[in-house]
Amino acid sequence: MLPFSRFASYFIEVAAQGNLRKAAEVLHVSASAIHRQIQGAEQQLETELFERLPTGMKLTTAGELLLDDLTRWRKEHARTLERVGDLRGLRRGHVSIALIDALSEGFVPQLLAELTCEYPGFSFDLRVVKNRIASELVAAAEVDFGLLLDPVEHGNLEVRAAIEVPVGAVLPPAHALAGEKTLAMSRLLDERLLVPAAPLVIEERTRSLYLRHGVDPRRVTTCNDTRLIRSLIRAGGGVGVLSLVDVAHDVEQGTLAFVPLHGWQARPLQLAVCTAPRRQPSRAAQLVLARMVAALQELPERLVGKSGKKVAARKTHSG
Repeated sequence: MLPFSRFASYFIEVAAQGNLRKAAEVLHVSASAIHRQIQGAEQQLETELFERLPTGMKLTTAGELLLDDLTRWRKEHARTLERVGDLRGLRRGHVSIALIDALSEGFVPQLLAELTCEYPGFSFDLRVVKNRIASELVAAAEVDFGLLLDPVEHGNLEVRAAIEVPVGAVLPPAHALAGEKTLAMSRLLDERLLVPAAPLVIEERTRSLYLRHGVDPRRVTTCNDTRLIRSLIRAGGGVGVLSLVDVAHDVEQGTLAFVPLHGWQARPLQLAVCTAPRRQPSRAAQLVLARMVAALQELPERLVGKSGKKVAARKTHSG
């Protein structure tokens, strides 16, 4: 059996779904065709790969061993194809990126649109995920690089570049406080407050602010999605405390105002481009990574004068 044969695709999908019918729907083939491939492999290996249960199919120990090998071989095969593509130059390439949903608007899609025009032979795998999952994908070398908040540098994560992003009040542009250069949290206590909830990274920063100032719970709406918080603020449903990266696109478009909070409790977040040290990126990935690092470091200049405070850039590794 070749590691990337039809059987391998069928086997991996059945293992993921735990069900022949569901795997068939995903793969757009018949369940009987998948069954024949798996049955043929079991006969060749002289062992069962799945337990047939009333609720579905569960990998046997032999099946788990085979799944590990096939998953590893598939990754290595993809990287081999990338290196072969490198020998032909940058006409073709594949780049995988994990990013937080706050970056689904603004400079990231703008840069990616430019790259797809410049390099029409490039393909992209973009995974918009929660911050913790982005960090895990990068550390496990499942993607070429990631853009995430407050990374922790350790053996499985390397910060290539980072900027400090202030935390502040997010208000409708016509709000009476929107023209202030900075604000104290106490100035917001009479407002209807939209409070970030876990698992948002900003929730960890803002929790102490709300507790310290004894916010009236009757004036609070909690929400675990920054997009909904932004929409509510635009619609006049209250004001919130978020990071500038959460609302950068709105600030640039003039649909929201951002005023930094002052005080030690409103310390900034860090937005970073990160890689796994052990991953060897293709030339295509290196090119996109370099462009992303440059765009990240230019972001503070784009936001000068938009938020009342300049965002601080910090360059780390350049490799």
